[in-house]
Parts: sequence; structure tokens; C-alpha cells
Amino acid sequence: MDGRLFTFAGLINPNHDFIIGFYTVLVAVIILILAKMATSNLKIIPQGLQNIFEWFIEGTINVASDIVSREIAVKYLPLTATIALFVFFSNAIGIIPGFESPTSSWSFTLVLALVVFFYYHFEGIKTKGIVKYFAHFAGPVPLLAPLMLPVEIISHFSRIISLSFRLFGNIKGDDMFLLVMLMLAPWLAPLPAFAILTLMAFLQAFVFMILTYVYIAGAISEEEH
Repeated sequence: MDGRLFTFAGLINPNHDFIIGFYTVLVAVIILILAKMATSNLKIIPQGLQNIFEWFIEGTINVASDIVSREIAVKYLPLTATIALFVFFSNAIGIIPGFESPTSSWSFTLVLALVVFFYYHFEGIKTKGIVKYFAHFAGPVPLLAPLMLPVEIISHFSRIISLSFRLFGNIKGDDMFLLVMLMLAPWLAPLPAFAILTLMAFLQAFVFMILTYVYIAGAISEEEH
């Protein structure tokens, strides 16, 4: 598929890797600009973007606190909230005709999954120590260790596939759905589709954020409690 037919970035360079990289940088710039605008004139009674960002932060903490402890929710908020914003805007930008979702590329979602994978292992090792952390992979029963160890290793590596393919598959499917709708009925039919795809963009960001919290909590849970 020729990127120049469907994306503005394709007019600059039709290479798909360039297009994904272009919109990845664009999403990052948009988030930084919005964050700067929200914090440039902080008020005790929030207004405008400050109000939206405070609602987002408080909502993230409250939702995460129902799944992990509030301490974990607050401690890892910078990572999880950043991921949530990045994934949401990366999903949502593809809804706009002429743009493409970075998350519709598996290379992009794979990098996000690897960041989460290495980070929660790093936190687990830092919290428990390398020996104790990897010892729990063998399970509590020494006799079953030869069986549990490979199962646990496969389970952890499968999280990379699960995180990356879930996000990639859903957003790629959404993009194809929107493209078909625009081709069949470019004026009226896509309107309900835009609402559905915006909801899906939010849900995929939410799921990625929650799974990040769950994996981190699982890595450090014994020490935290």
C-alpha cells in the first residue's frame, strides 16, 4: 500500500518506517505541548487543560488503586500515565484522515512492550535482589522447580507478544475498518465510526496501562506487602 495515497507524511517520504517515525515524533510533540500548556499557569482552582490533566492523573491513580495498592499506583504513575497518554494519542491520530497510527505498526508496539518487560524485571530485581527475584520463578515447592521454571520463563516472554500484538492488532484493524468506511461512504457512514474508534483508542490505552501496573505489582508484590 502506497503511504502517499493515505498520509501527509507519505508526501515527504513514502517509506512506511519513515511515516511511522514521523507520526511517533508528532504525537510526542503534541503531548509535550499540551503538558506545557497545562502546567504553564497552575492555579489552585484548575481550569482548562490543567483541569483535564488533573482529572486524568487522579482518575489513573483511583483506577489503579482498585487493582494494585495506592502506593504502587502513585509511585509508578510517571511511567504508566506517560504510556497511557502516548498510546492514546498514537491510537487517536490515525482516526484523522491523512494520518496514520504509530500503534498500527508492530515494531512500535513491540518497543513499548519491551520497555514494560525490562522495566518491571528491573524493578523486581532492585526490590528483591537478583537471586531472590529469579528464585520465585521456580515456585515455592523445590520438587516442582524443574517444571515451574520453564513455564514461568515462557509465561513472562509471552507477555511481550500479548502486549504488542493486542495493541497492534486492534489498531491495525481499526485503521482498516475506517479506510473501508471512507471508501464506501466518505461523508455520512464514518461519523459513528469515529466515535467507536475514539472509544477503542481510549480502551486500548487503558488496557496497556493497567497491564503495566499488574506486571510491576507482580514483580515487587512480596516486598511491597
